[in-house]
Amino acid sequence: MSTETPFPAFDRRSFLGAGLALSAGALMGADGKAPVAGGLVLEEASIEYLQGGLAAGRWTSADLVRRYQARIRALDRSGPKLNSVIELNPEAPAIAQALDAERKAGKLRGPLHGIPVLIKDNIDTADRMKTTAGSLALAEAPAPREDAFIVVKLREAGAVILGKTNLSEWANLRSTRSSSGWSGRGGQTRNPYALDRSPSGSSSGSAAAAAASFCTAAVGTETDGSVVSPANANGLVGLKPTVGLLSRRGIIPISHTQDTAGPMTRTVRDAALLLGALAGRDPKDPATREADARREVDYTRFLTKDGLRGTRLGVVKNLLGIHAHVDAVILPALEALRAQGASLVDVELKSTAYDDAEFEVLLYEFKADLNAYLAGRGGAVKDLTTLMAFNEQRSREEMPFFGQELLLQAQAKGPLTDAVYLKALDTCAQARRDITDLLEKHQLQALVGPTGGPAWLIDHVNGDSSSLSFSSPAAVAGCPHVTVPAGFAFGLPVGLSFVGGPWQEGPLLRLAFAFEQATRARRAPKFPTTAAVPR
Repeated sequence: MSTETPFPAFDRRSFLGAGLALSAGALMGADGKAPVAGGLVLEEASIEYLQGGLAAGRWTSADLVRRYQARIRALDRSGPKLNSVIELNPEAPAIAQALDAERKAGKLRGPLHGIPVLIKDNIDTADRMKTTAGSLALAEAPAPREDAFIVVKLREAGAVILGKTNLSEWANLRSTRSSSGWSGRGGQTRNPYALDRSPSGSSSGSAAAAAASFCTAAVGTETDGSVVSPANANGLVGLKPTVGLLSRRGIIPISHTQDTAGPMTRTVRDAALLLGALAGRDPKDPATREADARREVDYTRFLTKDGLRGTRLGVVKNLLGIHAHVDAVILPALEALRAQGASLVDVELKSTAYDDAEFEVLLYEFKADLNAYLAGRGGAVKDLTTLMAFNEQRSREEMPFFGQELLLQAQAKGPLTDAVYLKALDTCAQARRDITDLLEKHQLQALVGPTGGPAWLIDHVNGDSSSLSFSSPAAVAGCPHVTVPAGFAFGLPVGLSFVGGPWQEGPLLRLAFAFEQATRARRAPKFPTTAAVPR
């Protein structure tokens, strides 16, 4: 089904008004409790499954919103208490009802029509929800004046914004000793595969919520690893697109060179559907000038079970031999690629080659980009200086475990005309050339390797302790990166990554889908207190 919509630009207020005009009594059963929709099973529910039930009249979008909200209250706010959803959207029931009315009238916006989606709390919504990047400093700031461009796209596609997810505060660019998934506003998000383990970050809540079936699909954001790393740790498909395929307007920034949003889902097909809704040119984001020419209307056309047959893939060998439990998952995964008809070629790509230059770029751009965002947002926190002052004044709430060393380092940087910044930017530009040269030299469709190690223990004293990562090359290069569940180490998920050249999202999804269908490695989490490590 096409994601193109024949409807005019989405007007949230008039649309919401139509929803509110519908009978409030239809929202609840006679006993004041949400009625159970016939046969609906939320755990691991795909977009296709939910759309089938919507089309057949077995349930409505309003049913889906009620059931997901109930599941969040039962498992996120209490029970295992994952703490992944920072805020529920009070307008979601009315929006769902209005979308149900459209469906009844024969108006369908596309495959996301009526589907509840969670988004990260650094993505602007001009509604009754806050946008804070997890910081108390923005909790009382004026609401954004307009939706982020990708939120406009979601609404036009018929998705219901169910709520916002917790994250590593300021997308993990605050301290050298931070704990992924912790924010002053939202507290600590936990991993549904072991509650004492990190969800990774910074899209921690989006990952944990999608893994725990608190939504059908979620949206995260990435500068370096913030989609693919939590997807790896939470047994998800995570897709970091080419920088410029999705608009960044209305997303609290770190780096205009590397920032992008991306899908976080339980299946490759759902990632393809969500990507199709999010992608597209934004006249106010110059990075997206090629997006309409490069995007696909329907990314699901790439999804074939024999998508690995006849391909050549480069195995990044320097990512193996680092972690024995990761190797125990990835080596059989590589054999599965061969069994599906792929030829594997050993290659080497130093993921740390650009670390120093990347860090310089991120610090310079964070200062410039965040100051511009805050100035446009309005409120008492106007720039990085007033943000740091707020954190000092509210240190018991904002800095009980770790400080703001990275904010201080960013504040010390000069303008984007500095020679140090320009030199670092030029060094980082080599990353894209390195990836494309490697792909061309060996005639490869993609690079493959472990996405990262299993989730580490949450440690507010020492901070994060991840063991390995494949995120930086694609992040610095601005190239697409897809991770797919590959297996488990002591009950903790480990993902396999596919990295390609610019604008190669479709071909990467083809590879990822063929691997997913051949291995079926994902399993739903059971919320154990700790990992199944032998004692």
